[in-house]
Formats: sequence, structure tokens, C-alpha cells
Amino acid sequence: MNKLNILLATVAAINTAAIADPQSHTQAQRADSHAPIGIMGDHMHNAGEWMVSYRAMSMTMEGNLLGSNAISDDAIATTQANPYAGMPMMPPTLRVVPQRMTTTMHMLGMMYAPNDNITLMAMLNYMNKSMTLKSYQGMMGNNVLGEFKSDVSGMGDTTIGALYRLYETTTHHLHLNAAISLPTGATDKEGTVLTPMNMQRTVRLPYAMQLGSGTYDLLPGITYTGKADNISWGAQYMATIRTGDNDEGYTLGDIHRLNGWAQYAWAPSISTSLGLAYSDSGDIEGRDANIMLPVQTANPANYGRQQSSAKVGLNLVGQKGALHGHRLAFEYSVPLKQSVNGLQMEMQNMWVLGYQKAF
Repeated sequence: MNKLNILLATVAAINTAAIADPQSHTQAQRADSHAPIGIMGDHMHNAGEWMVSYRAMSMTMEGNLLGSNAISDDAIATTQANPYAGMPMMPPTLRVVPQRMTTTMHMLGMMYAPNDNITLMAMLNYMNKSMTLKSYQGMMGNNVLGEFKSDVSGMGDTTIGALYRLYETTTHHLHLNAAISLPTGATDKEGTVLTPMNMQRTVRLPYAMQLGSGTYDLLPGITYTGKADNISWGAQYMATIRTGDNDEGYTLGDIHRLNGWAQYAWAPSISTSLGLAYSDSGDIEGRDANIMLPVQTANPANYGRQQSSAKVGLNLVGQKGALHGHRLAFEYSVPLKQSVNGLQMEMQNMWVLGYQKAF
């Protein structure tokens, strides 16, 4: 709520700057001329135009699901089979249970239009992943040994691509999205864990705690936007298509995402949005032989989910003075329904805060 209050307060500053500069008659675009900030590759630029952007994103997961049903920590520790049982010091069930996970991303983007029909783009991101886990004591029972935390940080995968204009009128716009994800994120991060035998061990962390896919991934998609009076709307389909095994011997699942949104411009400087999203991701094929732990995140079958979400957002853009053309936006989403492959953590919420400036 504090971030949202800050954004709302910025409206007053934008209007003040416009009044303080009565000589300026150059108007920026409407706030809703861009999609909600959580939508990437949503708009194109005129020939010769550049844009820089920064986004901060945070995603929180807490609790666990078996399919689409909640499951307790004790039930996981006493009933869910460990696929590595039979290996030395390995219990028959999953004796380490995730409690909470936060993923934070800082994304720096740039766009450039060499002509009116093509916009080039690139995005770098820096990630932090933090997971709190509970270890149960010994091979069976529900005695809790203690909790520990795993943290990793570093560069994520890098995106480069282009947008190609297919259709344009004063009301409707359609373009293709075509990009490649480069494997600049690490897939061999390590951390110290608390084992059920009350030992501290440094191990390769499970797949969910790695920073990249380790593969060159294709990112095709298509985006439609429309506008009329003070209302604008849009829809986007995007996919992530993996191209083979990484150096560790596995491939993350393909992802398909569908977003739809509508915005209302209360004034040229401010718009609000509502949106719906659906995503479908597959499980992991293959496995990393160095990841072998009595925790659900170490099992490649426990990846992939189907999820629908609701979103609300706020876009601000300065119209005059020192704030002319500067954009600030916020979007918050919560899941409406989620069903996971196997046993996974439950998504709680996600927010994105972003800044954009074209020149």
C-alpha cells in the first residue's frame, strides 16, 4: 500500500509541474498509450525514437499445493515420497518443506525504432531469490528440527528481439513479437542447507533457485491494442519455447501466456487498468545429477502449472515542465485459480513498479 500511495501522490506533482510551466504547449502521450507495466513488448515507436525503462518486480509464494489442493507441512514430511530414497542418508519422504519464497527482479530495458514498422528491444535483468525452508528431524515423524534460508543473486537471462507492425489505424494496432532469451543466468548456484540429520551441507540448490534456463529460448508472440475516447484495451499472447538441454542435462518447460486488459484515462496524465492473465508451463525434462535433496523442488516432476490471475494497475505520465514524457506505473496481481504439477508452492501475489522515458 505504501508504494501505491506514493504513486497516487505523484499525480499532484505532475499537475503542479504543468501549471508551473504555462509557456510549454508540448503534450506527452496519454498515460494509457502504453499497456499496464507488467506487459512487456506492448507498444512500438516512431522511426528514430529511443526509449529506456526500468522495472522492479517482486513475486511471493507461501504454503504448498498438491495439484490444486492445499497440503500441510506435516503431511508433506510424512506422506510424500522422496524420489531419491535409497541413496545414502536419504529419508523415504520429503523431510525438508518450503515455507516462503520471494523472487525480486530488476529489469533494465531499451527500445529503438530504425523505421516506423520495426522496433528493436533488449532487456537485462538482475535477480534475487530467497526461500525459507523447514527441516524435519530424522527419517520419520513430525518433529521439527529447525528452519534455514537459501539466498541467491546475480544476472538472469538476457532478452533481445524486435516488434514488427502488422496493422495500424487510428483505433486498432497489431504487431508481432519476436525475441530470443540468451542464457546469461547461472544454473549452478549453491547454498548451505540443514539436513534431517542435523548437518549443515553446501549443495547445488534446486531448479527453482537457479537464475537462468541454461538454454537459448525462443520468445514468439502477438500483441493487439485498441483505443476509443478515454478507453483503451489490449490482448497479448507470448510463448517461451526451449531449444534443448542445458549443460546440466535438463530443459525447463515451455511457457504459454495470455494477457488481456482494459484502461480508463481519467486525464491525459493518469489511467487505471484492470486485467486478466492465464499461463500454462510444463515440467522439467531430464535432471541435474548434482541436485539430489529430500525436498519437493529437487524433483523435476514438481514443476509446471496452470494459473489464472487478476490484475489492477496505475499509469502516470508527465505532460509539461520537468516531468514531461516521464512515465511511472504500477501493477499488482493475485491468482484466481492455480493447479500445479505434483507438489509445489502456492503463488500469493506479484507486483511490478516501472519507469519509462522516450526520446
